[in-house]
Amino acid sequence: MSCCHITLAPNDEEPEVPDENLSSHLAELDLSPSEELKAQAVGTEDLFAEAESDPEAFWARQARERLTWSKDFDQTLDWSEAPFAKWFVGGELNVAHNCVDRHVEAGNGDRVALHFEGEGGDTRTVTYAQLKDDVCRAANALVELGVSKGDRVAIYLPMIPEAIATMLACARLGAPHSVIFGGFSAEALRTRINDAEARVVVTADGQWRRGKAAPLKPAVDEALAGGDTPVEKVLVVKRTESEVEWTDGRDVWWHDLVDGQSTEHTAEPMDAEHPLFILYTSGTTGKPKGIFHTTGGYLTQTAYTNAVVHDVHPETDVYWCTADIGWVTGHSYIVYGPLANGATQVLYEGTPDTPHQGRWWEIVEKYKVSILYTAPTAIRTFMKWGSDIPAKFDLSSIRVLGSVGEPINPEAWLWYRKNIGGDKAPIVDTWWQTETGAIMISPLPGVTTLEPGSAQRPIPGISAEILDDEGKPFTEPDKVGYLVLTQPWPSMLRGIWGDPERYKETYWSRFGEKYYFAGDGAKYDEKGNIWLLGRVDDVMNVSGHRLSTAEIESALVSHPSVAEAAVVGATDETTGQAVVAFVILRGGAEDHGDQTVQELRNHVAKEIGPIAKPRQIMVVPELPKTRSGKIMRRLLKDVAENREVGDVTTLADSSVMNLIQQGLSKDSSD
Repeated sequence: MSCCHITLAPNDEEPEVPDENLSSHLAELDLSPSEELKAQAVGTEDLFAEAESDPEAFWARQARERLTWSKDFDQTLDWSEAPFAKWFVGGELNVAHNCVDRHVEAGNGDRVALHFEGEGGDTRTVTYAQLKDDVCRAANALVELGVSKGDRVAIYLPMIPEAIATMLACARLGAPHSVIFGGFSAEALRTRINDAEARVVVTADGQWRRGKAAPLKPAVDEALAGGDTPVEKVLVVKRTESEVEWTDGRDVWWHDLVDGQSTEHTAEPMDAEHPLFILYTSGTTGKPKGIFHTTGGYLTQTAYTNAVVHDVHPETDVYWCTADIGWVTGHSYIVYGPLANGATQVLYEGTPDTPHQGRWWEIVEKYKVSILYTAPTAIRTFMKWGSDIPAKFDLSSIRVLGSVGEPINPEAWLWYRKNIGGDKAPIVDTWWQTETGAIMISPLPGVTTLEPGSAQRPIPGISAEILDDEGKPFTEPDKVGYLVLTQPWPSMLRGIWGDPERYKETYWSRFGEKYYFAGDGAKYDEKGNIWLLGRVDDVMNVSGHRLSTAEIESALVSHPSVAEAAVVGATDETTGQAVVAFVILRGGAEDHGDQTVQELRNHVAKEIGPIAKPRQIMVVPELPKTRSGKIMRRLLKDVAENREVGDVTTLADSSVMNLIQQGLSKDSSD
């Protein structure tokens, strides 16, 4: 049997980088804010002083000025049972009312809320008045399906207006939603539905992906098969006209139930701490964590950050966040933040290269997008495709650019500014997490002198530090440590759904309850800017999506031919990190080379979803282990990144690494 077999993702051309020497090119740039930007920016330097002098008073002002409360709060923050925070105690509000109704009541019903662009070119323009009607119809339909305050609703939909209407309808009823990314498999769907005990699932027959109809409802059917499910009803949007299996008494077509509902529905005020949604994210164990956020604090911080970080002027801007609503970026910066601010935004269903590689820039030109918020993975992909593609389109409307999901390298930052931002648009490189709910560290347009590749400093109202291995803060430049948050913040997670002990253990035990440990490494530069360095635990960041090594290992071992598996994240020029797996086959299982590798990759896709497919799988005779049996992933990462293997003295059998490397050499010469 050959020692190792490797499958690589398609290898694109090397990305374009600036011709000039990078450091000298950076030195020549004037990255301070222009006078014009300073004059009109939403954020100001004064916010830092205000927040530092009295953080609670600062957040109270943001809450009252940015949102409409049915009942004012009595206390800004209750931290008496740390690490379980309560914000805006005693206050009541309704999220849907804040995102749609109040804009209509203010006379802005004719303002466009959503410019929807389908992958195939179909479009819809949804005003705030129309969105309000859509949300009310959906809320009335959910009530008819038996949903009431406190019930959970799972949402498994494409990037279509019905997804946003459903989320807001749930918020209107006080029914926490759990949005599940459309790329997840039936098994991943089942896990999340059962953990949240969702009574209703809202899905579609399918979604458009690269010109083809990709199924969605079949995954729901498979997830609910077997009868052991809390789900009573499945509401189905007809999107692709695909044929679907139908379960009478359970399945209901959206157009049959929702379209005929009344547009009248009274939004019930919710307590500020009422759960708004659950969103599952990977943990260091194989089981996903149900991060849950509440109402008042989350909406306050998403509205505030969308305004001051993205510099949104609702009367004039057209804003576009390219994220999927299945991730927290879509929750905070497509649905809740921009709509709370009354912004006009673009909602795009498809991929960046369908029907051509200039699709995004075509959309920017069509709708005159002025603020674009996307991920470094996308930017690096566009670099590979070439600057001649965006150059064909009029991108002069863009005035602010944003980056989210992972650190952005300076080369990509420069390319983004030059080719998309016309060498003038500021880039807000934002750091935050599913758990934080909203942006925490970022430059502010009109305030910050930019530093390409750095998220720079905490925004007003947020407090962060970097700690050493002993848990002590330091400020020395270029010393690597652990990023922590040192004060509660309004949009912070309120726990892990159904597992408060796991919440404390995961986020508040590494350095004690004084510090929220983000799981990311960081360092300062000589100017005091913070540079994020990626995960320090067993979670990978692939194209901005957090994936658990344990979950992928569990999926691999569930295949009948796999005895043991180890997964690491390897640096990848396009996706930030890529999944690399090392597997030992069971006795009697035959290694059929690439066929085996492809079978295992497809198995992971079935168990978790295509996003978790390993870029490489190496079939090996043994894994490097310590005498206590712990797998030395550090050494496997050296192999995955083609580095010289590090210290092997702690291995029970140091010859294992020689076997792996010999197998790699043999395979590469085959």
